[in-house]
Amino acid sequence: MTMHSPDLDPARRRRDLTRSAEDEVDVLVVGGGITGAGVALDAASRGLSVTLIEAHDLAFGTSRFSSKLVHGGLRYLATGDFATARESAQERHLLMTTIAPHLIRSLPQLLPFVPGVTLTQRFAGAAGMMIGDVLRLQARTPHATLPGPRLVSARTAHRMAPLLDRTGLHGGMVTHDGQLVDDARLVVTVARTAASLGARILTRVRALALSGDGADAEDVLTGERLRIRARSVINATGVWAGTLDEQIRLRPSRGTHIVLDGADLGHPNAALTIPLPGSISRYVFALPQWDGRVYVGLTDEDAPGPIPDVARPTEGEITFLLDTLNRVMSTPIRRDQVRGAYAGLRPLVDSGDDITSDISRRHLVTASDAGFVNVLGGKLTTYRRMAQDAVDLTVRLRGLTAAPSLTASLRLVDAAVPASAPLLDGLPLTRAGIEFAVRAEGALTADDVLDRRTRVGLVDADRARAVPVVTELMTAALSEFD
Repeated sequence: MTMHSPDLDPARRRRDLTRSAEDEVDVLVVGGGITGAGVALDAASRGLSVTLIEAHDLAFGTSRFSSKLVHGGLRYLATGDFATARESAQERHLLMTTIAPHLIRSLPQLLPFVPGVTLTQRFAGAAGMMIGDVLRLQARTPHATLPGPRLVSARTAHRMAPLLDRTGLHGGMVTHDGQLVDDARLVVTVARTAASLGARILTRVRALALSGDGADAEDVLTGERLRIRARSVINATGVWAGTLDEQIRLRPSRGTHIVLDGADLGHPNAALTIPLPGSISRYVFALPQWDGRVYVGLTDEDAPGPIPDVARPTEGEITFLLDTLNRVMSTPIRRDQVRGAYAGLRPLVDSGDDITSDISRRHLVTASDAGFVNVLGGKLTTYRRMAQDAVDLTVRLRGLTAAPSLTASLRLVDAAVPASAPLLDGLPLTRAGIEFAVRAEGALTADDVLDRRTRVGLVDADRARAVPVVTELMTAALSEFD
C-alpha cells in the first residue's frame, strides 16, 4: 500500500483538480460528509483510485450537527431494533479500540430516578442499559474502555450532575458510551486518512449531473466546468441525494440541539438521560463537552420541502428542549441562557411511517437506473459499515478489481497540531491551529475554521469576537499557496 501525505492544502487541491479533469479514476465519490469520506477511505484502502468531490466544505452538512456520540443504540433497543443496536455496538467497538481511540472518550450517562421519570421509564431505561451491556460484551469491548451499567446513590447522582433536583431523587442508573472530541473532526480525519492512501479530496467542487461513468461538475471557486470520468460513481450526498437521483425518496428529519454554558449546569461530568413524557424510546440528553459547553438535544421533527444548505432550529424546538431539561433541574434554565443552537437533517429513507421517529436508522445501499450507487440513511456511528457496503456493491456491479475492505483494522491518522497560546480568552483558537487547518485540513475560509475545524461558530457572540483575527490569520496562511 503506497502512502502519501495526508495534508489537504490549497496547492494539493489545485493539482488534484487538474488531474481529475484529465484522467479516469476507479471510484468517484460525491459528498464530503462522514459517509462520503468513509467511502473514499474504504475504496482507497482496497487499492482503488479515488476522487471525492464536495460542493462546500468537509462536514458541511448533517455530519457536524450530531450529538457527538459514538453510541450503542439505547433508543433502538427500546424500540426492538436489535439489528441496528448490535451493528452500532460493533462499530463503536472498532472505533474506540482500533480506528479512532484518539478521537473518542468514555462518557458516563446518568438516567436519574426523579419524580419526573416514571417507574416504567426507569425500568425500561435500566433494562435497555443492561441489554446494551450484553451487546458491548458480544462486541468484545473491554470494561476498561466502556464500564458497564450500575446503580448509583442520590449523592453520587447529584455529584455527577450538580443541578439535578434533589427533591425526590432516588439515585439513578449509570452506563457509559463513546463521545467524540468532535464529529466534524472525525470527518476531516477520515478524509485525511483517505488522502494518505492517495485519494483526491476536492472541496468546493459541485456535482451538476451524475452518470455511471462520471459526473459533470463545477469548480465553485472559479466557476469552471469539468467532466470527471470514473469507472464507478457513489452518491453519498445525504439529504441532497434526491437532487442527483430523482428516484430517491427521502424523508428528512430535523434534529436540534441547544448550546449551554457548563457553569449554568454546575459543570456536570456525566450526560443526563431524560425520557420524554409518556415514552420509553425517546430521550433528551444534556451532554458535557470538552470545551466547557453542554449540548442539549435532540428533537425529531418532520422537515418536508426544499433542502436548505443549513437547517435552522425553530423556537418551538428550543422551548421543547428547555422544558424537558427543566423537568429534572433544581433551578430552571432560562431562554436567555441559551448561548446557541444548531440543527441537522437526518437523511431517512421514506418508509411510509406516520412520524419520523418510527423510521428505521438502518442504512440502504442501492443501484440507480443511471448506473451509479446510492448510499442512504444510516448514522454517524455506523459510517464505516455503510461505506464498506457501498464499495462492495460498486465493485460487484462495475467489475472492479479490489481487495476486501481493510477499514475495520485501519487506524485513522493523528492530527498533530502544534501547540500555541490561545488567541482569545475562553475560545479554543490558536495561531498554530488555524495554520494547521489551512496546511493540513483543507480549510479555505474563516467559516471553515469557525464552524468545522472548531465549534466556535455555534455561539454568535463568540463568532463575532473571533472573525477578525481568524480572517487575518487565514489570509496570511492562504497567501503561502498563491
